[in-house]
Amino acid sequence: MKIGVILRAAEVDGDGRTPPWSEVRAFALAAEDRGFDSVWMWDHFFHRTEDGSVEGMHEPWTILSAIAAVTDRVELGTLVMCTSFRSPGLLAKMAATLDEVSGGRLILGIGAGWFDPEYEAFGFPIDRRVARFEESLRIVRSLLDGETLTFAGEFHRLEGAVLAPVPTRRIPVLVAGDGPRMLLLTARHADAWNVAWYGHPDDGLRAMFATFDEVLEAEGRDPGAVARTVGVTIRDPDAPVLEDEELAFRGSVAEMAALFDAYADLGADHLILEIVPKTEASLDRVADAMRDRRG
Repeated sequence: MKIGVILRAAEVDGDGRTPPWSEVRAFALAAEDRGFDSVWMWDHFFHRTEDGSVEGMHEPWTILSAIAAVTDRVELGTLVMCTSFRSPGLLAKMAATLDEVSGGRLILGIGAGWFDPEYEAFGFPIDRRVARFEESLRIVRSLLDGETLTFAGEFHRLEGAVLAPVPTRRIPVLVAGDGPRMLLLTARHADAWNVAWYGHPDDGLRAMFATFDEVLEAEGRDPGAVARTVGVTIRDPDAPVLEDEELAFRGSVAEMAALFDAYADLGADHLILEIVPKTEASLDRVADAMRDRRG
């Protein structure tokens, strides 16, 4: 089972300021040095809190492109790119280029989007988000597979579109979502699936895995053909408790190692950790737990 970490790249990670590139870079290099398998970025313009204040964050594709140039081994993932913010042809072209720059390390996570304030601020349509996502997913997957695509949908039209050069490998596409329609689209088109956020694996997650098995079977796909990724919140025991973090894991290093084993036993292929605080000391704790796992 692989273990990755969300990068330090948002204001919530930087003590009231969006971390500068030097800190984002240092965090990514520290994660690679400590044996993490992957680093990940959100895709948002900003976050607006309940009191109306705006929290900043960096644009993910630019950051991951820069990270690709300074790292050698870690996979680079998006959790997830919002298909509403970029045309599917552009997104596929960007993915092919970043995969080339990184030497084949991209995991293209995509989703339908959800945070209305940024849609409204930048003029993106909110209606029928899943329907729009379905078209984008089909287009992106086809283009990444090297097809010359003519497509006439409700929201997108392409005429003889092709990626040139064609990607040198099959770039994995991850879909995040747990609703019936998103599970069906994942089973039909994706290489990986994400559900989040959890502390300890619970009965709800076990039921979700079982439901996904049923959807895969109905679509004629082997359950092992789609990697299962799970977002897990990890908080240092002395970190402040926030209102929305009742499910976050707060145990010792030994208990964290057992937590990772429990996810592996459940059938998770890749954990994506949101750790607080995002410091090298926190990375050290997780790295110690990774080393202490069974086997």
